[in-house]
Amino acid sequence: MPEDYRPVQAKLLIPQWYKSLESYNNGEKKPNGNAGTSATAKKCMPLFDSMALGYIILTHADIWVSQQIDKDTGKYDQRYEWSAFDAIEFHPIKQLPEHPLNTGHETHYPKWMNAWSIKTPKGYSTLFIPPSHRETPITILPGVVDTDVYDAPVNFPFVLKDPGMEGLIPAGTPVAQVIPFKRDSWKSIFGKEKQFMDQEKTRLKLKTMFFDSYKKQFRQPKEYN
Repeated sequence: MPEDYRPVQAKLLIPQWYKSLESYNNGEKKPNGNAGTSATAKKCMPLFDSMALGYIILTHADIWVSQQIDKDTGKYDQRYEWSAFDAIEFHPIKQLPEHPLNTGHETHYPKWMNAWSIKTPKGYSTLFIPPSHRETPITILPGVVDTDVYDAPVNFPFVLKDPGMEGLIPAGTPVAQVIPFKRDSWKSIFGKEKQFMDQEKTRLKLKTMFFDSYKKQFRQPKEYN
């Protein structure tokens, strides 16, 4: 049932590759002789925060993918079967023929029929992206929905990372990362001397510590419960 695969906080689904990564090369926490350290990407807070931001929607049914290839066109005719529910619908490829995710082989865009609706407070919209830095065979087409006024389920057109894939995509596979944000009016400007000097002060402050400088001096809490 869909309730068996509820959306979860992204921070609870940190991928195994990241968990297995050492914090420092060869376990040695030390300077590297070039004003840097032996730290790996495990110590990169911007990378971690991108994975922990918001929520993850999971597939709520098994999907089986099989392939037939048209001998004349070389296009994949991807066949999808699902174990329950109306899990997938389709868009013809001509609705979005030049999208960068279109490999040129597919004949349609499958669309995952999400079981969950999202309601945000007034003035807040939601960004839907592929799950950040996670291994998943599905790549959704990102989108933004004004979920303070539109509270029906948002569905996800997608492509396969490997257009020739065959086999099982199990229920519980991460399909979308959900990031609420407040709508504000923004105006960009080009900085002048003062902004340059402020940036230089920040850069120099970052350099005052060998270890975890950004985390200790700049990183701000981000809570999704």
